[in-house]
Amino acid sequence: MLPFWIALQFLSSVPVRLPGMPEPEQLGRSLLFYPLVGLLFGGVLWLLDALLLGAPLLLHAALLLAAWVLLSGGLHLDGLADSADAWVGGFGDRERTLLIMKDPRSGPIAVVTLVLVLLLKWAALVALIEQGQTLALLIVPVVGRGALLGLFLTTRYVRAGGLGQALADHLPRRLGWQVLAACALGCVGVAGWAGLWSLAVAALAFFGLRQLMLRRLQGCTGDTAGAMLELLEMVVLVTLALG
Repeated sequence: MLPFWIALQFLSSVPVRLPGMPEPEQLGRSLLFYPLVGLLFGGVLWLLDALLLGAPLLLHAALLLAAWVLLSGGLHLDGLADSADAWVGGFGDRERTLLIMKDPRSGPIAVVTLVLVLLLKWAALVALIEQGQTLALLIVPVVGRGALLGLFLTTRYVRAGGLGQALADHLPRRLGWQVLAACALGCVGVAGWAGLWSLAVAALAFFGLRQLMLRRLQGCTGDTAGAMLELLEMVVLVTLALG
């Protein structure tokens, strides 16, 4: 179970204490548990949604979004901010883009991007709560974290050394594809047509964002992986709210 605890420590703000420094093989296997962490997030959000029944609609949605952000510790939002700055400031240059992503400071493009993504997520949550379609809370975090597994299965990691390289090098690929297939079947089994629609939208967003990474960087980084998760979750939520 150590790979699960590694995944939970890395993807969440839950105070997990590991017995020691994980081996590279354990880091790679932790990717297999990313969708399970997403399922845990979804379960917490679904329960919170039930507890908030009867609360003012806008506050209800805001509290759900705040809990969503707090569960991940803002990890993926940080990746989104760094990627937004780098994509604009890099002017199409690979090395300049990678250099900007390493800068911990956030510029105006990063701030605007974060505001827009969180605003769209909040508005989609308002609509889904109003429509009584909050099953999306259960499946969207799974789809988002499954996308991270899919990204590492299909895309070269471009920064040598570090955690991301260990994840990419030691990921059990056959098991990874099996986990993704199980996630897809689970989403359809739980949510029916909504689950199938979520998967279709997520696949389109995944391939579009992955293509952008390949064109600019010839691969992915931890920051672009976090950006993909946030953008994919936002797109799926908005699409479900519109549907």
